[in-house]
Order: sequence, then C-alpha cells, then structure tokens
Amino acid sequence: MATAGLAAGQIAAPSYVGVVGDEVWWVEPRPQEEGRTALVRRRPDGVTESLLPAPWDVRSRVIEYGGRPWDASAGGTATLVVFVHCADQRLYAFRVDCGRHSAPYPLTPVSPVHAGLRWVEPVLDLGRGEVRCVLEEFTGDGTHDVRRVHAAVPLDGSAAMDRSAVRELAPAAHRFVSQARLSPDGRHAAWLAWDHPQMPWDAAELRIAEVSGDGFLRQARTLTGGPGDPVAQAEWLPNGTLVAACESTGWWNLYTVDADTGDRRPIYPADEEFAGLQRLGHRWFWPLSDGRMAVLHGVGGQRLAVLDPDRGKLIDVPGPADEWLPHLHASGNRIVGVAATRHSPYEVVEVDATSLEVSTGGYEPRFTADPAYLPTPVPRVFESPGGHAIHAQVHAPHNPRFTGPPSEVPPLVIWAHGGPGLRAPLALNPEIAYFTSRGIAVAEVNYGGTPGYGRAYRERLRGQWGVVDVEDCAAVAQALIDEGTAAAGHVAIRGGSAGGFTAALSVAVGDLYACATLFYPVMDLVSLAAGGTHDFESHYLDTLIGPPDRTDLYLARSPIHHADRIKVPLLLFQGTQDVVCPPLQAKAFIDALPPHPKRYVYRAFEGEGHGFRRQATLMACLEEELRFYADVFGFAVA
Repeated sequence: MATAGLAAGQIAAPSYVGVVGDEVWWVEPRPQEEGRTALVRRRPDGVTESLLPAPWDVRSRVIEYGGRPWDASAGGTATLVVFVHCADQRLYAFRVDCGRHSAPYPLTPVSPVHAGLRWVEPVLDLGRGEVRCVLEEFTGDGTHDVRRVHAAVPLDGSAAMDRSAVRELAPAAHRFVSQARLSPDGRHAAWLAWDHPQMPWDAAELRIAEVSGDGFLRQARTLTGGPGDPVAQAEWLPNGTLVAACESTGWWNLYTVDADTGDRRPIYPADEEFAGLQRLGHRWFWPLSDGRMAVLHGVGGQRLAVLDPDRGKLIDVPGPADEWLPHLHASGNRIVGVAATRHSPYEVVEVDATSLEVSTGGYEPRFTADPAYLPTPVPRVFESPGGHAIHAQVHAPHNPRFTGPPSEVPPLVIWAHGGPGLRAPLALNPEIAYFTSRGIAVAEVNYGGTPGYGRAYRERLRGQWGVVDVEDCAAVAQALIDEGTAAAGHVAIRGGSAGGFTAALSVAVGDLYACATLFYPVMDLVSLAAGGTHDFESHYLDTLIGPPDRTDLYLARSPIHHADRIKVPLLLFQGTQDVVCPPLQAKAFIDALPPHPKRYVYRAFEGEGHGFRRQATLMACLEEELRFYADVFGFAVA
C-alpha cells in the first residue's frame, strides 16, 4: 500500500537535467531533507550521489517559479559548477576534482533591498571567465519594484561583495527576458522577451542581437513573435540555423527563422504540440550534433522523438513513457530527459540518439511501492455543457486485499489541477495512489484552458476563469454519477492554487459536492488584481477575468465574496510564506464562512510557501485529508 511517507517523499519530479562530461546531472526535490532541492549526478559506474550536502538548496526564485538553477563544465579531471542557493539566492561556484568537492564560494552579493538579487539560467563562459545569467533585481520594497536583465558575473568571486562588478550585457528593455542563446559562431544571441500586461504564452517575442567581442548584446531587435503570435522556445542548430516554436497555426509547431528578416518556414506542420507554456529554463527541443533535433510532441501528453529538420522526418523513440517533462538536454549521441508512465512516476531517462535505445540502467527508482496497489489511470473525454470536449483521466480504487461492498460505489474526488497553465499528466501520481489504495476514486480534470490540446482549447478559459473550469469539473463529476461510477452525495472536489480557487468556487455556486479540500488557494481576485501577488502573475487576471476596472466580474468570481453560500465541510491547507497566494486571503476566507454543523479545518504550515516541500508537511496533509473524507463519507480509517 502507498503509505503517506512513501507518497510524500516522491510527489515532486526531478528536473533540469544535463550531460556533464560522461555523467548525467539533475536537480531532485528532497522532502525528507526539509524540502531542499539537491544537485545530483550519476557517475559512469552507475552510482548516484548528491553533490552538495544539506542545507545547500539548489533552487532559483526568479519570478517566484524559478528556472534552471545550475550549470557545469567538465575539463580533464576537474569540473567547475555554478548554482543558485535558495536561502539567499546568491550564485555560488565549486569544483569537483578526482571525486573531491571544494567548498562552495559566493560569486554574487546579498542586496539589502527587499528580495535582493536573484539569478537564473546560469551559463558558464570560461573564455571570458564569467557566468552569464538572467538577473532579477529588486529596486524597492514592493513586489513589483523589480527589473530583469542579462548579466555576466565574474568567476573569480570579485562580485561577491561588489554589485558593480556584475556586468549588465544589455539594457533592461523588457520586463521579462529568458537566457540569451548564443549562435554557434558566437556572433549573435537570441532570447524571448515580453512585458506587462501580457503573459509569455500570449505575447513572447523572439529577440536577436549582435554579440560584441566583450560579450555585450548590441543592436537588439525583435525578429518574430509578439502579442497574438507568441514564441515558446528558440535554439540554434549546429549549422547556424535558428529554430523557434511558434503558435500561429493554433498549435505549437517548429519553424526555421531567418536571422536577418524573421521569415519563418515550417519544419514539420502537425495538429499537435511541439512546445508548451513558457517558464524559464524549459526545453521542449534540443539540437543534436549531427543537425537533427530531439523533440517532444503530442496532444495532451508529449513523447520523445528525433526530428530531421532538412527532410521533415520524425521518428518516435520507442518505450513505455506516456509523459515527458520539458527538460531535454543532449550532448553528442546522448539525449537525457525526465519521463513517466501510467504505472511509474517521473524518472531521469537516457536515450541513444542513433539507435533510439532507452536506458534507465543505473538509476535507482525513487518510488518502490508494490505495483499491485497502484491505480491505472484511464484517459476519458467528456462533454461540457456547451458541447466542448473535456479531457480527464479516471483512477479507480485498487487494493488486492480489500473489496468494497458490491452494492456501493466508492467515494469520488474530482481533482482540479493547479493551472490554469498546467495539466494533469498521464503518469503515476503517488499522492493519488495513497487514496485509491484506500478505496477512494480520483478523476483528474484537464478543464478548458489546459495547455496541450491546442490553442482553441486553451483559450476557452480566456475571460472565463471561474466559469469554464467550474462547469467542466461539474460535468465530469455528473457524467461519472450518471454512469454509476460515482454516487450523488459522495463526490468531493480538491485543488491547489488555481485549482483551489476552482474547488472553492465550485462549492459556493453549486450543490454537487459533499466537501472540498483546498491547498493555498486563490480567494480574493480583487486584492490579487490590486497588487496582492507576485510580479510575474500580477496582470494574469487581465486575460483570465477581464480588465481590472470590471470590478463586477472580479467580485462575482471571488470565492471569498460567496463564503456565506458554502454549506459543506472544507479542509484548507496554507503555507505562511506563500507570496503567490498570500495566507491573508485564506484566513479571511475561513473567517467569512458561516457556522456549519460539521466542520471547517484550517491548517497553516510555518515556513512553507506556494507548493509544500517538506515531507512532514506533505504527510500531515495526506493523513488529514484522508481523515476528512472518512468523516464526511462515513468510513473508518485503519
């Protein structure tokens, strides 16, 4: 059976993989180590080890969601490593030589201003003795007093106490920028940029600049993309061709882009996604040394393939993986990434680019539960009230030692994912296994607005957040009741962040659900729009709800303004350090709820932010949630 400890220890996935010399490196969440993120490597002999002991925490907080926090360069017996430490957000460096690790030393200073200096997507430039990064610098006490710019930090440590030693490589011309990717000859750099009030998946443009001999980015200009024609990723092929993922056809497809004119030519047109919603450090495709490309593609879940851009030929990599995360990297003949199946959670995977042979040999599996207790997610397509398709996956309860009464159907929990820009993957989720092994069915709903199903599906949520998501979750729940998979009065809804908003609003505007579980939810859209969240998403509601002056919409969709209509038990978990959905919102919502004959439960976890990381917290939430359902649905917890 999936215990709370086992499930809590394996909820998060590895990410930001890379090939360093003949080794594979990645970052890995460690809930059992107070939630830190470890930098891990697998040596050629198959031994996996953490490169830094606790309390080193390799994680960037740029735009709060972070991005790739490390880079390394191997030469001879020594490897130089740079990384961002979460606690102070400083950039550090250390060396690995013949198995010995030097102590990390700081490369950047601590700023006394608000959230200080933050760094992301470091790229070593040994020729200039620097590491290039995206710098996020807070200039005042507010969360929106911030600038972001391309910068270079000296590797000799001279900037550790001196901000002026950091070189800014280009003016801060845009509110947001991604790391600049250098062309093979080093003469040009390309990156993504966007500004408020747009989100990157609505308006990211591809910028290009000349790189001077001293590394500065000069004569920058927009090459393609922009509002209504966003770019998700851009990379240079070894022959100097620039490739970008664009959404002009309604799907993220790949194009070659003329570096002089910006003219685009499709490489492999298809009604499927070859990219997704941008976050710093995400890579859906990666150039191979022979001119081909490792690419992720698909509708809903994405699979790995090798694409020949000259011939327009795509060959899928065989294997059982149903899902790949956008963390591809390649070196020589080796492709590395993070993949999962319906029966196994995300793991680091390696592929031979010539033979397409998949290898996980040498990687110790992170999840070791007995497969007999694990659910098998079944993809389903339901219909919305407006006749639209709704994508979901249903996990039936499964435990070989127990069978429910033949005359009863199990309780069902609708899971609203924490989007709107996320998706519930077709992959084993240890958290879900915890509940299904205890007789509770789960249906994950990829409601309208979820990426991966084309632009039209994603834009169903434009201006309709709090309507389409609520209706789609209810439609799935009602369909499962109608077919006998669930029973009226025995359905709950659960969600975190944006999913918590959907769950809270669902029990406020309807009577379908018997209870709701909320994790760090959005509760007050009015205060969020007035600056009550972090800078990256501070204008997100402009497209999800409407113009900020439409106060009527913001009030109508805010769960806190419908608290008096909620008649069912609630369980609410909140982190005290959450800057995305501030805890004041959750507490005000709880205080506004009317008296209830059963209960409202509010649990605040000290030191946790937006998305819990510590194993003790995760275990406490799972166990409390199970007891909550047992109380509502009237079953005993062993």
